[in-house]
Amino acid sequence: MEELKEILKKQIIEALSLEDMSPADIDDAAPLFGDGLGLDSIDALELIVLMEKQYGIRLSNPADGKEILLR
Repeated sequence: MEELKEILKKQIIEALSLEDMSPADIDDAAPLFGDGLGLDSIDALELIVLMEKQYGIRLSNPADGKEILLR
């Protein structure tokens, strides 16, 4: 599980061009949006693209991406 978390954190950093961050900077318990990592709706779309490319996950309505990622 820890290896998967590390991979996902690296993919998030790369997909969102967060060059000044490392996987260790992303708290496992912190939310991705708002007070946590501070991502916004544009970032949510980028994460949806990442999920589609890397994992074949498709959302029926990509506009709902942020709400889905908050769950």
